[in-house]
Amino acid sequence: MDLTHINEQGRARMVDVGGKDDSERVAVARAVISMQPETLALIKSGGIKKGDVLGVAQVAGIMGAKQTSSLVPMCHPLMLNAVDIQFELDDDTSSVIITSVVKTTGKTGVEMEAITAAAIAAITIYDMAKAVDRWMEIKEIKLLEKWGGKSGHVKRG
Repeated sequence: MDLTHINEQGRARMVDVGGKDDSERVAVARAVISMQPETLALIKSGGIKKGDVLGVAQVAGIMGAKQTSSLVPMCHPLMLNAVDIQFELDDDTSSVIITSVVKTTGKTGVEMEAITAAAIAAITIYDMAKAVDRWMEIKEIKLLEKWGGKSGHVKRG
């Protein structure tokens, strides 16, 4: 098996995407953070002392998407066209479900940016609420869907 991120000397390299055609690329990712029901109620009511948990997490997720190439060594820096973060507050599982959508027009996809956006939003929720619930759990960080480029539209089954 040929590894695309390894050079002739067996060392890491960034893949050359210069020969690829530009296309619209979109990726959707998800992260879930579960917590005590009381913590979720405080987030809903605005009772967390650090401030607007979801508002700060929204901005942090967007910033995370924009900084992905600084965090993931072989990730190409991309000009992002759009980043959106949605939150679903689930009383049944006492969790916040974070969905990120990232778009670009370019030579490589935005899967890593979407995953990073969802993960950073979840980490920010943890940071904002840890004073009242240090045992929150971040889980299910995953790519849900992507389209664009050679592989076309791919959706998790």
